[in-house]
Amino acid sequence: MISAFRFLLVISSTLLLCGCDPPVQEQEESGDTQVSEQFIRVNQYMQQRHQDHISAFLERVDWPAEMTPSGLWIVIEKPGEGRQIAENARVSYSFQSTLLDGTPCYQATHENPKQITIGRGGVESGVEQGLQKLSEGAEAVFLIPPHLAHGNFGDREKIPGNSVLIYRLQVLKVE
Repeated sequence: MISAFRFLLVISSTLLLCGCDPPVQEQEESGDTQVSEQFIRVNQYMQQRHQDHISAFLERVDWPAEMTPSGLWIVIEKPGEGRQIAENARVSYSFQSTLLDGTPCYQATHENPKQITIGRGGVESGVEQGLQKLSEGAEAVFLIPPHLAHGNFGDREKIPGNSVLIYRLQVLKVE
């Protein structure tokens, strides 16, 4: 009888002690959730700030731009008359990229164009998204916010972190 009582006492004590403190994992998840929410708020603020800079720039230069749902701004200077650019298309284009203040970054000429396959990466996601709105022969300007270009860190060469890019490009060939 005494051994049964001891057994019940040990089991009851164990259950009570286990129920007193929440598991450590739950506390960590709660902290992770708070940090994630803070990062989301900061990113939303920064995206809005970049969009405000782009809007002010477009107003100053009086360009008729259209904004995509992702935040990319497109100015079509000359519509193309050739093949429409779609997923897996091989595209050759010339371009000149600058920062919003006009500082030159990179370029590719008609003689030595940039060549990419849509959907395979290797180029800023904003450029790839913008190209899919064009067709062969088109000339356009893309205003690319950092989250669609080189993000918070830049490319560590010519493009500083959190930089809006201006891409002037001409689609030369679509295969």
